[in-house]
Amino acid sequence: MPVIEIENLSKSYRVYQKQEGLLASVTGLFRREHKDVHAVREVNLTVEKGEFVAFLGPNGAGKTTTLKLLSGIIYPSGGTARVMGHVPWEREIAYRRRFALVMGQKNQLWWDLPALESFRLHQQIYRIEPQQYQETLDELSELLDIGRLLRQPVRDLSLGERMKMELAAALLHSPDVLFLDEPTIGLDVVAQHRIQQFLKKYQAQRQVTILLSSHYMKDVAALCQRVVIITHGEIKFDGSLSGIVDRFSGQKLITLQLAGDETPKNLARFGQVIEEQLPKVKLRIDKANVPAALTEILAQHTVEDIVVEDPPLEEVIADLFSQVQTPVAT
Repeated sequence: MPVIEIENLSKSYRVYQKQEGLLASVTGLFRREHKDVHAVREVNLTVEKGEFVAFLGPNGAGKTTTLKLLSGIIYPSGGTARVMGHVPWEREIAYRRRFALVMGQKNQLWWDLPALESFRLHQQIYRIEPQQYQETLDELSELLDIGRLLRQPVRDLSLGERMKMELAAALLHSPDVLFLDEPTIGLDVVAQHRIQQFLKKYQAQRQVTILLSSHYMKDVAALCQRVVIITHGEIKFDGSLSGIVDRFSGQKLITLQLAGDETPKNLARFGQVIEEQLPKVKLRIDKANVPAALTEILAQHTVEDIVVEDPPLEEVIADLFSQVQTPVAT
């Protein structure tokens, strides 16, 4: 039985349209104009136990709205969802004790207090037994390397250190399902890598089911085997990372290492020359034209080495998102 089951889940908002100017503002007091924003449109999705799934989409695509629905923060306009057999927006205590939501732009820790004080509050809220609490805290402190920081006020921590504390707070009650919304937003490369390593190790040890929303493709590539892409509130792709490139990229990158005295002969006719630092030349060529192009290039040039590869995942995703005009939905 899937851990997460979503059927025709929808969420719409009615948004007031304020007009410019004093007269329009006064008129708006008596006659308001509204429009409907469809943040989520009849989404269908299942996630099995222990899966680490990336939930991707451009800004306003409905990712955060979906995570809020699955967390029970907001109510849907239509459809159904079950997480571990619970309907999220019924907000049963039994369900609240089995999932956690971490939002990279939201703080759940007391700003002026040490994180340890917030952790103790979480212990009381979730009614964690003292021994279990201490064992879990010790484990998380070691995995995240935060033991020396527990007694410092949260305001004195760096952004990366605060994110570690947010993760620790979310995992103190050992949830079975974890929703992550931009957990590495604003972090430097080192902090991002450390968060990735922690999540990978923790998920492998605990087999927690994780749904990750992130704009950092390095997070996705490092952590997730399955990717779900949502645009206009609808799921457009559900498959593997390699499947994204196969489906949405119609090009290949070809790097040629020419002989030292070799001069390129109008390579631009095969495709786009994106880098030329002789004797190395890099081309972007349509997939369908690759065999013919390579045959002709090898016939006309002395080539010492050839590398044929897919475009970077970040580039493919960026191209896909740039083609989508999405209404704002947070």
